[in-house]
Amino acid sequence: MDPQVSVLIVDDSSIVRQVLARELSRQPGIRVVGTAPDPFVARDMILQHKPDVVTLDIEMPRMDGLTFLRKLMKYYPIPVIVVSSLAAKGREMAIACLEAGAIDVVAKPNESYSIGDVAARLAETIRGATRVKLKRIEQPVAAGPQAERSVALAETTHKIVALGASTGGTEALRAVLQALPKQSPGIVMTQHMPEGFTAAFAQRLNSLCQVEVKEAKDRDWVVPGRALLAPGAHHLKLDRDGARYIVRVVDGPRVNRHKPSVDVLFESVARVAGKNAFGAIMTGMGNDGAAGLLSMRKAGAVTVAQDEASCVVYGMPKEAVKLGGAQLVAPLSGIAGHLLAFAQGSLAAKAA
Repeated sequence: MDPQVSVLIVDDSSIVRQVLARELSRQPGIRVVGTAPDPFVARDMILQHKPDVVTLDIEMPRMDGLTFLRKLMKYYPIPVIVVSSLAAKGREMAIACLEAGAIDVVAKPNESYSIGDVAARLAETIRGATRVKLKRIEQPVAAGPQAERSVALAETTHKIVALGASTGGTEALRAVLQALPKQSPGIVMTQHMPEGFTAAFAQRLNSLCQVEVKEAKDRDWVVPGRALLAPGAHHLKLDRDGARYIVRVVDGPRVNRHKPSVDVLFESVARVAGKNAFGAIMTGMGNDGAAGLLSMRKAGAVTVAQDEASCVVYGMPKEAVKLGGAQLVAPLSGIAGHLLAFAQGSLAAKAA
């Protein structure tokens, strides 16, 4: 039997601390070792109890969660899960927390997200956190004229790129997108992220990349130089409108416990784009996207899985490799290169 994962809860609300402690204590394999009302108390409790995982609120008195997270990652690296409300004020800060090293952001309960949903999602992330490799994700050079590449890409809507990621994926997606020139093939992508955070994440990427990055709206065109991100709490699918590729933003049940789901996106790309597609599955817990990547490969697409050494969590790529969905396995730093080779026609899909 696996040992229990010890957790410290950090939140300035006594009610949130009590509820989270109660609900997490009911989850198999999880032991709450304490709760702290602010980072100063949390610092002492971390040294005393040495928890496996910390859950952290963002907005707290005396020291905000982002500042505390940065200090932890510098002096005492430990898996941290941000547990935040979806207040507009907190969204950009939550994105910054992911960039600073948080392994995930989980929404606090609201009218559409019950405490049971929160506890189940949080428990799954906590259990997987023990497999997280705490390291700095490679930082690509900033976008701008100096990052321009000499690669000449044909402006065509015939080639499609599909990207899927979860834990650690915010930085992985940034690394790939920042390495791409402005006229790259149209990109569709799913990152496991709560409703309300995807728009801020897309805006952040858009400010850093040469390609345009935006949260997808239903019937948006997929065109060269644009990357469309699945909005939280909705699935993203590729479709056609005459000769053009478009996306459909749809509701529906969770797939592999996720909405948006990478499998939903990849399956639609396999069906609609076939051999004209490139798919990459990157760091994340679980198996979402593995079956969809296999469907893409069977349809003739070029498919890539991020390698174990460069993943924050080697879960989704591992399952894709085991299932036979990955034609290639590559480090994070090599995925953009494979994508550009595909765009130029120099990387063709092999028979499944």
